[in-house]
Amino acid sequence: MNISRTLRHLFHRKQDMAPFFSRQADHLYQASELLVRMIASNDPEEWKRYHREIKAVEVQSDAQLTEFREMMSERLLGSLGRADMTTVAMSMDDCIDVIKDTSKAILIYHPKKIDSQLQDLAQLIRSEALVLRDLLPMMWDIRKKASAISLQCDRVAELEHAADDAYEEYIGYIFSEEEDLREMTKYKNLAELFEKATDSEKHVADCMRLMVLRFLHE
Repeated sequence: MNISRTLRHLFHRKQDMAPFFSRQADHLYQASELLVRMIASNDPEEWKRYHREIKAVEVQSDAQLTEFREMMSERLLGSLGRADMTTVAMSMDDCIDVIKDTSKAILIYHPKKIDSQLQDLAQLIRSEALVLRDLLPMMWDIRKKASAISLQCDRVAELEHAADDAYEEYIGYIFSEEEDLREMTKYKNLAELFEKATDSEKHVADCMRLMVLRFLHE
């Protein structure tokens, strides 16, 4: 069964899976927005509040992923369609998990300050999430929107490359400027988590790009 037929098959009136991916994309953007707000503050109590909100979003995402698995088990799909849908869903869930882990790390490390470079990385995470929120609904019209999907995937890749550059510059900065070894370790570990979040979002876009390539070669 090719991808286009698989996606049409998914649109049974009573078992429409499109809202699942839209909600998941909304959850990712919501978590990324909360992370941006979290590190805009230097108040540990505010950090706790934002972490609780991010964790609540992650719990909702997990519940929806469980529902998704149940829906998939009830469908007679080809292996390609099932694998693609599951890969995208799992990759999105991984993104939210990384954001939750990042917010938890801020509470654990309790850094003395939040450098502007970390705030820039958080904004790149949010920017990628915004692109993915627009990108995921396109899979339901993959024939007409193959080019648009590729362009959006390119945009995510650009943002991820910008995050890589920002991460490397920040690591160089803290090694040259931060004299407190404990604080330097905190900042380094936090930067790695922020960079990991941008990588995980790019992985979602890569999965979408592969779907398009498979479709075009069928």
